[in-house]
Amino acid sequence: MTTPLARLGIPPLRLDWPRLLPFLRWRNRVNRQSLRDDLMAGLTGALVALPQGVAFATIAGMPPEYGLYAGMIPAIIAALFGSSWHLVSGPTTAASIVLFSVLSPHAEPGSAQYVSLALTLTFLVGIIQLVMGLARMGTLVNFISHSVVTGFTAGAAILIATNQVKHFFGLEIARGSSFSDTWSALFSQLDQVQPGVTAVAMLTLVLGIAVKQFLPKWPYMIVAMLGGSAAAAALSAWQGMQLSTVGALPASLPPLSAPALDGESIRAVASGVVAVTLLALTEAVSIARALAARSGQHVDGNQEFIGQGMSNIAGAFFSGYVATGSFNRSGVNYAAGAKTPLAAMMAGFFLLLVVLLVAPWARFLPNAAMAGILFLVAWGLIDFKEIAHTVKTNRSEFAIMAATFAATLFLTLEEAIIIGVLMSLSLYLARTSKPQVHVRAPNPHNRKRKFTDAAHAPQCPQLRFVRIDGSLFFGATAHVREKLAAQDLAQPEQKHVAIIAHGINFIDMAGAEALASEAQRRCRTGGGLYLIGAKDRVREQLAENGALKAIGGANLFDSKTDAIAEIYRHLNRDVCRTCSARVFRECMPAQVEPASHPHPFIPAGVQP
Repeated sequence: MTTPLARLGIPPLRLDWPRLLPFLRWRNRVNRQSLRDDLMAGLTGALVALPQGVAFATIAGMPPEYGLYAGMIPAIIAALFGSSWHLVSGPTTAASIVLFSVLSPHAEPGSAQYVSLALTLTFLVGIIQLVMGLARMGTLVNFISHSVVTGFTAGAAILIATNQVKHFFGLEIARGSSFSDTWSALFSQLDQVQPGVTAVAMLTLVLGIAVKQFLPKWPYMIVAMLGGSAAAAALSAWQGMQLSTVGALPASLPPLSAPALDGESIRAVASGVVAVTLLALTEAVSIARALAARSGQHVDGNQEFIGQGMSNIAGAFFSGYVATGSFNRSGVNYAAGAKTPLAAMMAGFFLLLVVLLVAPWARFLPNAAMAGILFLVAWGLIDFKEIAHTVKTNRSEFAIMAATFAATLFLTLEEAIIIGVLMSLSLYLARTSKPQVHVRAPNPHNRKRKFTDAAHAPQCPQLRFVRIDGSLFFGATAHVREKLAAQDLAQPEQKHVAIIAHGINFIDMAGAEALASEAQRRCRTGGGLYLIGAKDRVREQLAENGALKAIGGANLFDSKTDAIAEIYRHLNRDVCRTCSARVFRECMPAQVEPASHPHPFIPAGVQP
């Protein structure tokens, strides 16, 4: 039956269902074996998430149960609408510490106002992530370099340990104290350190390290927490010393919540929204790509943006705070044999059940043991191997890493991220603004006369070959002009210049104008400018910007052989007769004939 739209010639609307419902792409991977694997991986992930959720919430300044809530509904939504088979979303160390940095100046951590601002921030982050995904802006996270992430993570690790100093040593240090103030307070109060508290914290730390090192299949965080709690109980029975504890967690499902969208709340969190968004997306996409490289999967960065955005929007209404890809949970999920995103969804469901059963027992978990766990987390975040590799191989990247690290310790975390990104962009622009401009010449020792560095081969006194590797954009034109001018100064008789353009990928208006100006100048002095091997897109850009007319379409060649054969016919024969270089096959004495035209490719309107 013909529809009214068809009769009007309007094609039927076709919805991209796999993009709207990405779980349709992997549903065919689900079978009995994958379901069993995903079930076990999900259960393992839920057990790992329990101590981590409490630890991350402590870092974020949130009530402990919110760290668990953030690993439930957000993990399920992100798995449904993301593209990765193995990524598990939830609270993370970096996102937690950035959230604390953004919100602590505006409200008392753990208070109702603080939680309300956290929900607002989470909602706004989710909206931005969703919009970026729909706008296909997934490549933006590539501007946050690996050095920035390494430096920031190392700095965040030090801050995590710093924030737990008072619980690790049993000292009274004002909440929200800066990095320097906290460590100054520690050294000034060494005589007030409580040995019992420090012993429990140290035992928890050492036990966690030992289990992780010698029993890697065991859940080291849970074992360390149980050991620390047992030590605190023994100390209490022996000395009658009562250590402060985390307190019982509510054994309930995530309560419904709503972000505060009044002007005052939005203004309070606005300064950190962009930084939190960029950090969260960088974590999620980087982890997804790393696991995809191992599993052979293709990850759609834009779809991950959408999945992360929807998970945070949902989290804001289910008592969660900013969630993103969790490296620990995702790594455990992959190692446990997960086959599809069902594993991440099951981890969220199992965490719901685990909280209902285990949450009341948190009243036996001492803050000192939690401090030991967070010291362990902090140590694991510092990538010593990568830092050492960067120090040895790239000073510029190390400078970016060090600057980001220092900014993380002494400035706000959003400022640290912005500084790192700006430094990375500056380094990128500095590199791309200086494309390689090398003089080339035929190799006299090679039968096929392949080109080599002109410093090791004779050059034609009239024709210079220049290879440019890099894009010609507004930031690079000055460098290219300076290089060409320096070459002219060294070889003023080389009035003909052929640019080997294989390495030029892009030319903007400024670059096109620079080439046009160079061509016109050389024509006026009796020479010419030629392009060899220019890509089709580069030729189109030259034409679009009006430079092709100035250069002359006949001055563009597909190969060096064609270029040499044509340009040679128009060189000054008086110079050729006395030349001893003979760098081209055309330079044989019998072929030195009068030039057919002194200026063969002069564009219209240019006077020689």
